[in-house]
Amino acid sequence: MSFGSRNNGRTLKLALVGSLAVLALLMVRTPQAQEAKHTAPAGGGDIARGAYIVNSVAMCPTCHTPRLADGQMNQSEWLQGGPIIYLPANPTPNWPLYEPRIGGTLPTSEANMITLLTTAVWTDGKELRDPMPKFHMNRADAEAVIAYLKSIRTGR
Repeated sequence: MSFGSRNNGRTLKLALVGSLAVLALLMVRTPQAQEAKHTAPAGGGDIARGAYIVNSVAMCPTCHTPRLADGQMNQSEWLQGGPIIYLPANPTPNWPLYEPRIGGTLPTSEANMITLLTTAVWTDGKELRDPMPKFHMNRADAEAVIAYLKSIRTGR
């Protein structure tokens, strides 16, 4: 087969079309794409940055969003709290069975949320309980997270 043949042009076109088809398949909506609608709400950079931190870094929806019967996150109850789906391998005293709502109306004041996100200390002055991660965000990130959480609107 020579490089100047008509078949080579056809082969190149087929390869290009095949590559585009594979790329299109990779871009098909996945569960992560479903969550993307929660990652870029209108309202400015702080909200968008907060959405990124909450949904893609801290992974808050994993625990703070209730699940459907099939185990998928309930998109209409985004960050509205729900039963904890993870239990410790060994019994752990004081393990919570329910995660609080954090989207929309905050579970405490903005000042207390900033303390929680920057020091991992709750309103009672105690360190957060497992399985809650012990975040030590900077103040700007904590404020962005709060702006995003307050922007959440759900059916509740």
